[in-house]
Amino acid sequence: MGNLYVIATPIGNKDDISKRAIELLKSSDIILCEDTRNSSNLLNMLNIKNKLVSYHKFNEEERSREIINILKEGKNISLITDAGTPCISDPGSILVKKCIDENIDIYGIPGSSAVITALSVSGLTISNFAFYGFLERKKNSQQDHLKIINENDIEIVVFYESPKRIIETLININEVMNNPYIVVLNDLTKKFERKYYGYTKDVIKELEDNENHELGEYVIIVSKNKKEIKKEDILTPESILINIIVKEKCSMKDAVKKATENKLYSKNEYYDASIRLKNLL
Repeated sequence: MGNLYVIATPIGNKDDISKRAIELLKSSDIILCEDTRNSSNLLNMLNIKNKLVSYHKFNEEERSREIINILKEGKNISLITDAGTPCISDPGSILVKKCIDENIDIYGIPGSSAVITALSVSGLTISNFAFYGFLERKKNSQQDHLKIINENDIEIVVFYESPKRIIETLININEVMNNPYIVVLNDLTKKFERKYYGYTKDVIKELEDNENHELGEYVIIVSKNKKEIKKEDILTPESILINIIVKEKCSMKDAVKKATENKLYSKNEYYDASIRLKNLL
């Protein structure tokens, strides 16, 4: 039984590939790649002449079945993508799942990732984030998707976008998410890498002023605006009073007085709540 190696390749700078990745690519019987012409450029630079086989989103289901049979014959196979880590907004997950089902060993070889690289230079505190890959292309569908994203509790969200659609997507983000703070990164690790920091309206203006903004791929990081706390999203005045009575072991009258201090509800609202509670007893 052979092994499948899921190998990260550079996202721009060709030197961003690990020694381990190079050694495994050289020793693999077959290298799967999205575009054989694109991958040949990197592999030729590394003096790697192994057999290349195309593996992309249009043939991955059929090709995965073929690859499983080759792995069962004892061949070692590497999976790469045009740039970055396979299976992250790129083909590969179908093959990995089939390998898991067939008890074929899979090894992830870490390296470049546009998402992680972008987050590392964002200046934002990253305790959690959500990655959504490419958004819907049509305006209405994209805005609907952004509305759903804006309602969840994850504060930092990351998208990929093409240079031709970057302005339009940022306009939608501005409208739906109310001009949030964003970091936009273009051509990461390449010679003409650009970074834009600021509120969405300002970044749109910066991009529009750059005549070359339609060149290179983009990563968009959005730091969502803080949600306005609504009374229906928090404890009711009745539950606040009960909590105080239990914790403080005090009377209803004292609980109303203490509850008023948190200012979530007015004194009258707490008083009315106390009456409702007494009527239940």
